[in-house]
Amino acid sequence: EGSGVRVTPALLKATTGEFSLDSILLLRLRGRGIAHLGCLADCSNLEWLDLSGNSIAALTPLATLRCLAVLNLAQNRVASVAPLRGCRNLRQLNLAGNRLRSLRHLRYLQDLPHLESLRLRDPLGNLGNPLCAAPAYRAALATMLPGLKAIDGQRVAGRGSELFRLCRELDAVLDGATGPAGPVAQPQPWVEAGFWEARPGGSSVVLEEATRQLGLALRECRELGRRADEVIGQARRGL
Repeated sequence: EGSGVRVTPALLKATTGEFSLDSILLLRLRGRGIAHLGCLADCSNLEWLDLSGNSIAALTPLATLRCLAVLNLAQNRVASVAPLRGCRNLRQLNLAGNRLRSLRHLRYLQDLPHLESLRLRDPLGNLGNPLCAAPAYRAALATMLPGLKAIDGQRVAGRGSELFRLCRELDAVLDGATGPAGPVAQPQPWVEAGFWEARPGGSSVVLEEATRQLGLALRECRELGRRADEVIGQARRGL
């Protein structure tokens, strides 16, 4: 804790171009070597915050950020999330790649009425927490935080991952399998025309950034869909 970058008004103003700290709505400080959150509490209207890839252990300055809805703390040194109980509007929280050793350390999140998505593990980035070694931690977490809709990117309720279901149905079609009611129906378009087009963003900086990121994700999905159609066509011709 004695070394590392400290968040200062000068750093925030240089990063965002905002003169007043309470005017900052969206803040990305990824991979800056930050160890101390410093004056971040002065960003009272902050809604979206990315602090991933730093050396942060103490979260105390975040306790007063009542407007914060999205928080990314992946790949830091967090062992306690107690200060986050003050972030009453928090909806999405990424804690993958930290030092949380027990579900007890997450009990403070029970005070967050709007929390819907919590990530403790990210296989793609090879990030986790010590508590993820327990085989049933997701089930225990879902019981402790019943308001969650997604844990580690997977839906908590319903039929589970839509991607898994779609892949299973695709395998059934390619294998010529039959279901309980007879042959599996030929695949139909998953969504209506125009679904993959990003909608225009609103006036909020957060909405504009979210729309931009959504547009990138949708373009990637559209390309993956095109490739999937080609593979399916080749497989059918080979049957």
